[in-house]
Amino acid sequence: MDRAQKEQLVDELGQIFESSGVVVVSHYAGLTVAEMQDLRAKAREAGGSVRVAKNRLAKIALEGKPCASIADLLTGMTVLTFSEDPVAAAKVAQEYAKGNDKFVILGGAMGENALDVAGVEAVSKMPSREELISTIAGMLGAPASNIAGAIGAPGSNIASILSTIEDKAAA
Repeated sequence: MDRAQKEQLVDELGQIFESSGVVVVSHYAGLTVAEMQDLRAKAREAGGSVRVAKNRLAKIALEGKPCASIADLLTGMTVLTFSEDPVAAAKVAQEYAKGNDKFVILGGAMGENALDVAGVEAVSKMPSREELISTIAGMLGAPASNIAGAIGAPGSNIASILSTIEDKAAA
């Protein structure tokens, strides 16, 4: 890899560190190519990505970025799992680590906040952006449906009372 390629890689990593909602750093020693492709596919489905980069270049790219605190985690065979959604990458990494002993989460960063292993696990248990949006939409729609039900209820109540009176008169 020549100097120009290294500079391009540092720029790409810098953009990743700048724009990602969460970055999870993990060791992947012993993972097969098929297992790594499986991890990449799961990350892609969740809206995230997986990137293996040289630690030295990643540390250079981290300089001056909000998540610069993860530079200490970049030792050994590390892989970066990241996503714009602050929860997606953490969920993917946590689920994959449960099923594969060779994939070990070291920590990560969420914006300027450094995360340890417990922090990554806590973030992975949070609802995703889509889940929060659907919850909020449901909450916004609930008052309208309650009002519609309250408006329609008196008419149905009167109809059932008249039906009851009619049945008693007929008997």
